[in-house]
Amino acid sequence: MFRISVWVCACILSVSSALPTAAQTWTALNNEASFGAGTALLLTDGRVMVQQSDAGGWWTLTPDKTGSYINGSWTEVASLPSGYGPLYYASAVLPDGRLIIEGGEYNFGNQIDTNLGAIYDPVANTWTAITPPAGWSNIGDAPSVILNNGTFMLADPFSTATVLFNPSTFAWTPVGSGKIDSFSEEGMTLLPNGDVLVVDTENGTHAERFNSSTNRWGSAGNTGVVLPSNGGMGIVPELGPQVLRPDGSVLANGATANTSVYYPAVSKAGTGYWIPGPTFPTGVMADAPAALLITGNVLVDTSPFFGFPSTFFEFDGVNFNAVPAPPNAPNDSSYYGRMLDLPSGQVLFTDGSSGVEIYTPSGSYNSSWAPIITSVPSSLTAGETYEISGLRFNGLSQAAAYGDDAQMATNYPLVRITNSGTGNVVYCKTHGHSTMAVATGNRFVSTNFDVPSGIGTGASTIVVVANGIPSRGVSVTVAADKHSN
Repeated sequence: MFRISVWVCACILSVSSALPTAAQTWTALNNEASFGAGTALLLTDGRVMVQQSDAGGWWTLTPDKTGSYINGSWTEVASLPSGYGPLYYASAVLPDGRLIIEGGEYNFGNQIDTNLGAIYDPVANTWTAITPPAGWSNIGDAPSVILNNGTFMLADPFSTATVLFNPSTFAWTPVGSGKIDSFSEEGMTLLPNGDVLVVDTENGTHAERFNSSTNRWGSAGNTGVVLPSNGGMGIVPELGPQVLRPDGSVLANGATANTSVYYPAVSKAGTGYWIPGPTFPTGVMADAPAALLITGNVLVDTSPFFGFPSTFFEFDGVNFNAVPAPPNAPNDSSYYGRMLDLPSGQVLFTDGSSGVEIYTPSGSYNSSWAPIITSVPSSLTAGETYEISGLRFNGLSQAAAYGDDAQMATNYPLVRITNSGTGNVVYCKTHGHSTMAVATGNRFVSTNFDVPSGIGTGASTIVVVANGIPSRGVSVTVAADKHSN
């Protein structure tokens, strides 16, 4: 809460990573942003949607014809409705492909905990204002999550209230009971069974989880060590991000030097259980980004409490191992950063400056984590919509996290087509996912995808990508748009 209002002024036919197995590297975009790049989200057509920090402007980063985001190009898109330029807010990509943002601790640099909100249609390139939930005079830096059934849930950081959003009617419906403290500074993590995990900031070592079947909050046990920072003197306790890992555990990072790992499997008490994790070698995560890598490690950004510099580590399930930091790290506090998992298997990093970096991890992924396509038409026509189905289309996690101030989950399928003759890569807009669950295992899931009108024709390969991990390729033939001249 006590922060400055602006930040520093190829498809494949085998299940293996296309990334090199060299040391971890940071690479600057070849086309630097012309604006201060803030929160970034991944649209379902493969573009990255990036806010101009602390302002109403938005830009998209489109990968080049080889699928490279490092060589990607920037395009300015529609700005938010007049009067809305938030910093630290709730955000999500909906199952229909639209993007929703709600609230803002700051609005154009003024700390007012705005209750404004808006939804972006990437096809029409338009933003539409959203009326806030009834009685919510402030929303501010609210946490949010997309539930298994695709419904956007928003929590009130000033109370224990939660609401569900209907994207067709723009109506809000109150939901949930039993939360024992407010949602102030808490982040929401979707668990494999559809529950939602939060660590309390006002109750020492207590955690809670929301049961979407009963619509009630209940205990998630004791974290074993204190994760929230000590509030006092008018400063709200802070907390770090939580990331669900491929083994089903959740790494919860503290705004103290502590971490704890949650195992959601039902215990005798019905709460799951916690095992304290390692402390950070340096720094804390008092508001900070983290991202699940394709290797299963978690990339984290730490710093002294709201201080400098930023130091980066990978958590391998046992230890925090130091990795290189991006160029701005000496002048960045951890809360400046945002991370986003890309379909290339890399992580995009923004810090409010024009310098956007991409992290390439070392190593590959376990083939059992990859999506599997079981059904897709063998003949596709440009300009048409098709269904594709299979396993693990949503990935094993929401992947990237920050907490209450920013959400950039990517637990939804992307469809990528590579032309066999030219090697050109095209992403198809996906929508209507059958589920937004994580770690769906052997349950069959599906989504719809729109084949772009300008796609190259002929023999091609199609894959589904989830959290940066691609499926095996399936051969398809693409025909020209039957309505084109």
